[in-house]
Amino acid sequence: MPQLELVTIPCLSDNYAFLLHASETGQTALIDAPEAGPIEVALSQRGWVLSDIFLTHHHADHIGAVEALRGPQVRVIGGRADTRRLPPLDLAVAHGDEMTLCGAQAHVMDASGHTMGHIALHVPEANAVFTADSLMAMGCGRLFEGDAPTMWATLQRLSALPPDTRVCSGHEYTAANARFALTVDQDNSALQARVARIEAARAAGTPTVPSRLDEELATNPFLRAASDEVKGAIGMAGAPDVDAFAEVRRRKDAF
Repeated sequence: MPQLELVTIPCLSDNYAFLLHASETGQTALIDAPEAGPIEVALSQRGWVLSDIFLTHHHADHIGAVEALRGPQVRVIGGRADTRRLPPLDLAVAHGDEMTLCGAQAHVMDASGHTMGHIALHVPEANAVFTADSLMAMGCGRLFEGDAPTMWATLQRLSALPPDTRVCSGHEYTAANARFALTVDQDNSALQARVARIEAARAAGTPTVPSRLDEELATNPFLRAASDEVKGAIGMAGAPDVDAFAEVRRRKDAF
């Protein structure tokens, strides 16, 4: 089993990219490519050479640096359903596909909702899932192309991963998401404690990403939309779970 190192790279104003490195093989994979400069610095500081770029979806703040970073030895991987909107791919993948990344098995998951064709990547040996703008720290992506049932199904798939999985999402939106969460889940003591940790981390300039899935399950209002507590707080006791999720998403959009 390869030993994998995970590096979180702040990019642009509030994006994250991630490097996954296997010391045994020297391979280094990049998940999403928002901005070349910070990624090139992170690689240079460690003496790593890029072998793969995995793209979660087509938005410019996730693919903008692909052409600057790709070279003849770099494999670019992305969703088969979204090839027309992605840079040229060397490997097109879809939900249920398995692939080898940095010597480790990686599992492709449909993560549609924010966009249709959005994918996530679960790498068990890194104890990580790369979710970009689907499941986010304390949140989920806006439904630009998908609808509430589509995103709810995505969140249920991701929620079924091992609870200690690191959730590597695409943006530093956590503090704003936490402020919203308190409006629909105010009696949640785990949420209150997490808000304090988030505020301390941001005051210190420390990223709040990755988070842990068990932490998201306990505090993320989008994952907790099925709970009696959140349903009660939004006046939807007894409502179908997906309808409660849709209402939480509507409220966040207007927050």
